[in-house]
Parts: sequence; structure tokens; C-alpha cells
Amino acid sequence: MHGILPLWKERGMTSHDCVFKVRNILKMKKVGHTGTLDPSVNGVLPICLGNATRIAEYITDSGKTYEAVISVGRSTTTEDAEGETVLEDTTFKSFTKKQLLAIFEQLTGRITQTPPMYSAVKVNGRRLYEYARAGKTVERPSREVMIYAIDLIEEQDVFEGETVAFKVRIRCGKGTYIRTLAVQIGDILGYPAHMEQLTRTVSGTYTKDNCVTLEQLKAYMEDGTIDEIIRPIESALNEYPCEEVPPEHAVHFQNGLVFPVHPLLVEADKMVFTNGGKAVAVYVKHPTKEGLMKPEKIFPKVVER
Repeated sequence: MHGILPLWKERGMTSHDCVFKVRNILKMKKVGHTGTLDPSVNGVLPICLGNATRIAEYITDSGKTYEAVISVGRSTTTEDAEGETVLEDTTFKSFTKKQLLAIFEQLTGRITQTPPMYSAVKVNGRRLYEYARAGKTVERPSREVMIYAIDLIEEQDVFEGETVAFKVRIRCGKGTYIRTLAVQIGDILGYPAHMEQLTRTVSGTYTKDNCVTLEQLKAYMEDGTIDEIIRPIESALNEYPCEEVPPEHAVHFQNGLVFPVHPLLVEADKMVFTNGGKAVAVYVKHPTKEGLMKPEKIFPKVVER
């Protein structure tokens, strides 16, 4: 079985829990997820099966869409609702939709974030959450992330109260911490803030509508219709230029030969070559030989049974 399983991860489970359960349901070992979702977060988690594990990093690095509830009035150690209170402001707050939209515009584009202490980023060989759990604080490297859009999913024009919560939709690039973005929004408003709730609705080309739960996966497996929900490897590659090659040439791509750069690859990061609609290889510009391209990923020919 080779392809992508668009899984709907439920709250209370880790991404590794999902992989373990999928392995048991499908009775196969070669299974991998495409980017960690915290246990408190639900949403789209594409699972790679078989040869598709070769492109897990492409899906991990692709754009994501989230729906988040941001709570203004309290900051926490983890920057989400799970952490202990760091600072609380119980004063009456009042701000408008127009103010929020101006802040969202300020935070759209390429911005700088400092990963939270409770995160999987490594510093000196250890994950930040390991330092945090040991009660230690270390210097964290800031990094640039891409925010494509922040939309307010609320009808009201004025937000008031001692604690104010509002829902937003965020389209972003890889490495973005929505928790940290919630804190940044609070900082500009002048109040402590945290991310109260988070759902991932899109990951790469996979959406909520494509997904199945673990219980649904079991049902598909039991009634023998599992092929209906497994998406082909090519579905994760359709953002790249593609060219169909005849069988006599496909073997050269599968053998990893170096070729002159294809015209479609000149302006792209990667290019996909297919045979019979099936991915044969993903090529990139050669890092040391100008004018040539080399394979980054090669897909073994799958024999149909």
C-alpha cells in the first residue's frame, strides 16, 4: 500500500499515537506522519504509507491553514491553554474589529518568531521542552516564518470584557507557531494573551473534507474499501511542474541519471517526472554542476498484483 492517508487527528492524541494506530489497523510497518500536532490540537494530519514516506518532508514543508481561538488577558508558560499562568490582566478591555484587522495586516508577510520554550526545536542537541520541564531557560534562536493571511472569523465590530476571545483563520508557511502568533497579537494590543484552541484545517493539498478518523479507517479496512480513501503519491506533488516520460526513458530517471536542466525546472525548486501518471522521480537543479539536474527522490516501480 503506497500513498497518503489524510487522517483527522482527534484531540488527546499525539502524532506518534496516530502512526502507531494506523500501523496496527493497516497491518503495515512503513508508516510516517508529516509534522507534529500537539495533543491538544485536532485537525488534518496526512499519513504517508509505503513509498510515500519518501516525500513526507514535502508535505511537512508545505503551507498550512489553521483556525484558532485567541484569548486576551492571560499569558501562559506554554503559550496555550495547557500551561500555567505567567501574567494575568483582569482590567476591562475594549478594542474594535478595525484595530484587530490592522494588527493582522502588520503580522502578515515574513515575520520573526522566537519558538516557545515548550516546543520541539533543538538547542545544543536537546529539545526546548526538555529544558522547560527541567525548569531551565535557554536562549532560543529566532527565525523568520511566512504568514500568508490572517482572517477574523467573527461578525461583531467591538470586543469587550476582562477576558476577550476571538476566532481567526491563519494561512502560513512551515515552522510557524500559532501559539506564538497569539502572544504577538496580544503584545501589539498591549495585553498578555495565549492560544485557547487550535484546529488545522488544511495541510498541503489535503483538507478537512478529505480526512477520515481512525474509527472510519477501521471500517474502510474491514469492508475492503480502503483504496477509496488512500490518495496517490502524486497528490502531494501537484504544486510542482510535471512531465510524462515514455517507459524507455523512465528507467533512466529511476536509475538516478543526471540530465540537462529541463526548461520547466529553471524557475521551479523541483520537478516531477511521471510514467503512466505515476511518479518516477523528483528532480532538482544540480548543486555543483551548472545546467544539470539530479534526482532528489526516486520512486521504485510498484508491481500491481
